[in-house]
Amino acid sequence: MKTYVTEKPEIKLQGISLRTTNAAEAGPDGRLPGLWETYFSRAIQRETDAPIYSLYTDYESDASGSYRVLIGHEVSGDFETGEDNQTHIAVIPASKYLVFITERGPSYEVVPQAWEEIWAYFENKPEEVRAFTGDFELYDTGSAGSADSEVHLFIAIK
Repeated sequence: MKTYVTEKPEIKLQGISLRTTNAAEAGPDGRLPGLWETYFSRAIQRETDAPIYSLYTDYESDASGSYRVLIGHEVSGDFETGEDNQTHIAVIPASKYLVFITERGPSYEVVPQAWEEIWAYFENKPEEVRAFTGDFELYDTGSAGSADSEVHLFIAIK
């Protein structure tokens, strides 16, 4: 997997979210696939060519604790909650990021594989320290759910 380091400014997102843990998502009752289905079925208003973000934030502690996932898109200006109060806003914090680029393939395969490699990377490189302030997956237009996805995973580092 290719990597590079970059710095990003704060980015405001609008989307739908839930709170979960890696342990809960590893089993058969993981809720992230359903969150993706809901995002696409609700047709949350965004520009059709706008990239989709999957933000991991509000970490309880580290990779073993709970966190919030928001699937959405970038917004600017004022924000209004959806009629059903299911639409949320979150901010990707300005940070230094170590970026991992997946191999091309179905996103439902390459993204979990990338996370396994990311966890192993940080276990084997104690000099690299995750910030746990906000990590995100960036999907180019049309690549979320596609059979030929290349996803960039931004991991906040200290």
